[in-house]
Amino acid sequence: MKKMNTLKALSECGVVAVVRGNTKEVGVNTAKACVEGDVKGLEVTFTNKYAADIIKELVSIYEGREDVVIGAGTVLDAETARIAILAGARYIVSPSFSKETAILCNRYKVPYIPGVMTINEIVSAHEVGVDVVKIFPGSVYGPGYIKAIKGPLPYANMMITGGVNINNINEWFKAGVDLVGIGGELNTLGEEGKFEEITSICKQYIEKLTEVREG
Repeated sequence: MKKMNTLKALSECGVVAVVRGNTKEVGVNTAKACVEGDVKGLEVTFTNKYAADIIKELVSIYEGREDVVIGAGTVLDAETARIAILAGARYIVSPSFSKETAILCNRYKVPYIPGVMTINEIVSAHEVGVDVVKIFPGSVYGPGYIKAIKGPLPYANMMITGGVNINNINEWFKAGVDLVGIGGELNTLGEEGKFEEITSICKQYIEKLTEVREG
């Protein structure tokens, strides 16, 4: 039930903010600015050496908020996944597929979203219990690739990261993705301390998402 609840919450979010930052303060404030803009899916990446601390603080800030879904990104191995889960991460995202990480996440009933590129990789991930895969980098393929995958694998749940912007988000969802990850512009603004701009941009993404879902 725990795993399914997280997957349902992520699906409702639709947009996930990939939060990097170089310090704990920037990471936390960037994440908070995203939530203010109604982007409630947060992926705190382990490119920030304070990632576990950021996750812990965000979990504390949003305690009781089931709609705010805090996860960990750039998780390259099972050891890091366990650190993230113990810090409070509700889901784990990786730029590549790791069978060991998939097994560990299944053990703790935590969704694992690995980065994949081919149909063979998607099928291999499904075989070890992965529910959602991340097509990465999306900028290499485009929405047409998602449609192609949906042909032989109509049941595949997909997240796209890389190549998503305010002008093409609707194309990705129409192609069949379940989630999109955004981050580049948000993290640049976070380093500059422009948190109100982050909130404004996030609101624009959610407006676009709402249009797609209602249209």
